[in-house]
Formats: sequence, C-alpha cells, structure tokens
Amino acid sequence: MASPNLNNILKRLLKQPTAPFHEYHVRAEIESLLKDCRHVKLKRDKFGNLLATYKNGKSKSKPTWVLAAHMDHPGFVKPAGSTKRDEWELLGGGGIPQESIDAAVKKGLRKAKGQIATWNFPVNVTNSRIEATACDDLIGCAAIVMTFLELARLNIQTTVHAAFTRAEEVGWLGAWQLAQKWPFGKDSVFLSLETSRPVNGAVMGGGPVIRVGDRVSIFDSEAVAVLMTTAKEQGIRVQRCLLDAGACEATAVQALGVRSAGISISLGNYHNLSDTRQIATEYVMMDDLKALIDLLKALVATKHDGIGERTIRERVEMRMQEHEAHFKAGSKLFK
Repeated sequence: MASPNLNNILKRLLKQPTAPFHEYHVRAEIESLLKDCRHVKLKRDKFGNLLATYKNGKSKSKPTWVLAAHMDHPGFVKPAGSTKRDEWELLGGGGIPQESIDAAVKKGLRKAKGQIATWNFPVNVTNSRIEATACDDLIGCAAIVMTFLELARLNIQTTVHAAFTRAEEVGWLGAWQLAQKWPFGKDSVFLSLETSRPVNGAVMGGGPVIRVGDRVSIFDSEAVAVLMTTAKEQGIRVQRCLLDAGACEATAVQALGVRSAGISISLGNYHNLSDTRQIATEYVMMDDLKALIDLLKALVATKHDGIGERTIRERVEMRMQEHEAHFKAGSKLFK
C-alpha cells in the first residue's frame, strides 16, 4: 500500500474532532497513519501522550531532535456531572468574547463521540491554502507524520523522536507531564511545532517562523542557531521572530531543564476568531507547511558539526585565542 501524500494526511487529520483531554480521535488517526511506517515505533505514556521514534541505523543528528505538536484545540466538552443534553463548556478558548461564542453556538456545533463538540467548519485543502476548524495544532501533527513517512520513503539513516501531546490549550499539561519523566536522553532537544499569530514582522507565506521565544521565555540560542544554519544551507526560506502573542510548549519543557526551541506556521483566525471578532475557520498557507517539512527532514539528517555551526562557547574561546597577544599587551598598561 502506497504511503498517503500530504493532502491526504491533512484531510484525514483535520476532520478529526478534538478538545483538551479529548484527543482520542486525533491520536487514533496518527497511529493509523504511522502504524505501517518503516523504522517507526509508537507508544503511549501514562498521561496519554503519543510518542514515536524513527530509528534507521546507528546514525543520528546532533543534537537529536524531539519534534512535538499538540493534539488538542479549544473545544466544547460536557461539564463534569452534567446530565443536560445541550450543556457545553468551552475548554481552552480564553480570549474569545462570550457574545461571539453564544452567537456561534446558536448556529450549531459539530457533536462527536466522546461527549465533545467543535465549531462546524469544513476542511478545505488547496495548492495554496489550508482551512479547517483546528489548524492549531493539527497542522503541526501533520508536519511530523509527513516528515516520518518521507524519512522512511527515502530510507534516511537517522534517529528522531516525536511527541504528540495532550491538553496544551489549558496550560501545556501534556508537555509538562512528558518533561517531568523525560524519556529521550540528555542530548536531545525539544522542538515545539505550532501554528501561531504572525506578529513582530512575521508574515503568512513568508516561510516557517523560527521562534526566538514566546510571551513567557526565550529559547535555547544554540538550537535556534542550528535551525537557522540548516535553513540557510538548504536554501529554505524561513523567518526569525519573537512570537510573543502567546506561549508554546517549549516554555513548559525548558522550565524543567530540557533544551527547547520552537518553529511556528503563521496562522489566520487564531483560535477561530476573525479580525471582526466573529467565529471563523482557521487557515495557514500550504507553502509554509511544505517548507517546514523540508526543514525538518534536513534538520534530522544533519549532524551539528557537519553544518559549520559553532557553539557560543567555541566562538568566544576562539576569539580569546586570536586576541591573546592584544589582551596581554593592553593589560600591562592598567595600573
């Protein structure tokens, strides 16, 4: 059976209903997409996050990357203990005006098995644009799935991990649980793949945004440098910005001592809220997603020392050696 192409992956994932703590439809679809992928092993952790490892041969990138995306999106769930048929609580939808929620609910929700409901928008995938109820963050999930399938198709010898996390929209809970019992080794770097509002110069269609940081924290500078250098060496168009309109899972994971970085795809109608404060479909640009997948493939197949990127420590120590004579001569003149 031929591997699914990107459009097929997008349609299969984006049609899945999801909400914080109710990611079972998405998780099952990801498992279905990757179950027959060569060199890939899947498992679930105790919190319900889905973990995947692609391992082909003994080669690995430096650092070894953990590609991460969350499986939830703001959605409606039954309040605990509720017996009313049409009583819903919106989880993860902070910032959406109540009047916008009420107006949209009157138009009708899409109800799904598991006592959840979502906004009722169709999935539309074209050569230029992707529209769906929950691009955030099923686009990130699709990018990882496609990357793993491409690595297997090309028979790339490398090792790369992935984490599909739960309950990001209510405070990074899945990522936090993952980092507390970090299973991927000290030399790995967590790479959050998100869709985010374009701010501070980021534009839709300008390529993936390599995040300097988010609203809460700044990310690992050496990891960011490797991302930028890989993009430059491979001729992949990217942007480098501080996306501080929100916060992502990299902040939670690095708070527990794991080196972390982030890449974002610029998102329209973030959390289904349009510029006119109406509930609307989310959308991203197809070229941005394809560039992200190209970057991820290059990233996991490249050794750190093979792309000419020196650490900050190495650069400073080299400069010290280069200017040692000047340092000694000048120091003699201090009194």
